[in-house]
Amino acid sequence: MPTVPELDSLSAVQASEMFRSCCGSSRWVAAMVARRPFGTRDEVLVAADATWRALRPADWQEAFRHHPRIGEQQSPAEQTERAQLWSAGEQAGVRHADAATRQRLADINREYELRFGWTYIVNAAGKTADEMLALARQRMTNSPDAELRIAASEHEQIMLNRLDKLLVDPAHGGSSR
Repeated sequence: MPTVPELDSLSAVQASEMFRSCCGSSRWVAAMVARRPFGTRDEVLVAADATWRALRPADWQEAFRHHPRIGEQQSPAEQTERAQLWSAGEQAGVRHADAATRQRLADINREYELRFGWTYIVNAAGKTADEMLALARQRMTNSPDAELRIAASEHEQIMLNRLDKLLVDPAHGGSSR
């Protein structure tokens, strides 16, 4: 995990790989690489947030494709190894679910994708399978425009959490916060 000065000094290819672990939108990754140097952790997070909010819906949907369905390991689009590990950790609440709950999650994933056209995105960290299932059911009543904004907001939270994990903070003993 790099410090911010190390991230700032990486080659564009290396920095792209780091950023792609946090977000699958190619426009977001390219913009973050271009915005370097950041100098501080806060500047990285502010830039990530501003860049995400400036993207178009198609860019958000591209990022969504880099997330596996809740309860699954494989995403529709290729993920970095780091993103796969983070995703598995974020979805840890599903591992403890019974078979019936897992099946209901698989069913709601399919229903959601048929209704909205993209993978159900929820900031799963710390949530149980039942909580994720209840949220999905609740969100199925949203209009497509409203749901796209909710999914984008959920992805933004995931992205910022991953960036925070990515960056080493020397002020906190060399580990990320």
